Amino acid sequence: MTVWEMVAVALAGLAAGSINAVVGSGTLVTFPVLLAVGLPPVTATVSNSLGLVPGNLTGAIGYRRELAGQRRLVLSLLPASVLGALTGAFLLLHLPATAFETVVPGLVALAVVLVATQPLLQRWLARRRERAGAVPLADVRVRGGRLAALFAGAYATGTYGGYFAASQGVLQIGVFGLLLPHSLQQLNAIKNVLTLGVNAVAALTYVVVATDRIDWPAAGLVAGGSLVGGYLGSTFGRRLPAPVLRTAIVALGITAIVVLVTR
Repeated sequence: MTVWEMVAVALAGLAAGSINAVVGSGTLVTFPVLLAVGLPPVTATVSNSLGLVPGNLTGAIGYRRELAGQRRLVLSLLPASVLGALTGAFLLLHLPATAFETVVPGLVALAVVLVATQPLLQRWLARRRERAGAVPLADVRVRGGRLAALFAGAYATGTYGGYFAASQGVLQIGVFGLLLPHSLQQLNAIKNVLTLGVNAVAALTYVVVATDRIDWPAAGLVAGGSLVGGYLGSTFGRRLPAPVLRTAIVALGITAIVVLVTR
């Protein structure tokens, strides 16, 4: 990579760390940049997952206040997310690279649609919570069918995240918002912890069994940027105009699709 390409990758990591802490979908920033500097799609995905872990950590720490009263729930869902991450990583490493290159444009398109329609989803979830009435976290009982549905949702989104992480957080907020009477900030806090678990387990898997597919300089640049970005996102990112952030993510997602289908 040239110096300017290294700067671009580091800045993409910074932006992705901030976006992941606030919304999710940071991969739609880093993935197109990694493709643009010449990384193959699978290598870009593996290196990106490794690089985003520090940002996931600082983002989760930044939302620790919103995690109050949710420890038991998060610990219940984390094993499902981890199992999903292992499943997704297995699929990424064992399916042919051509299969990944075929599937990923569709996954990116799905992620772009989810990001673009997130305001509609948030308004729908808000109306649903209003009809249900506010329920203190201490009074929420997650058991039986609801717990099974949450576990299945955590496993499915973890599998998606282990295979290709773009908009994993948006999917998690959508799924968990249907099943829990939490605020969006509380859902976002849960999302940050589970995403940290998914990306950390997937990254560890890649380090152990697929070291040859990691571009270490790219992963390091993304990691350095995301570490700072996760802190900034959890601290200041909530103040950014959501339409501006969403428009940028959608534009980058469309760019990634174009790059993938024209390679």
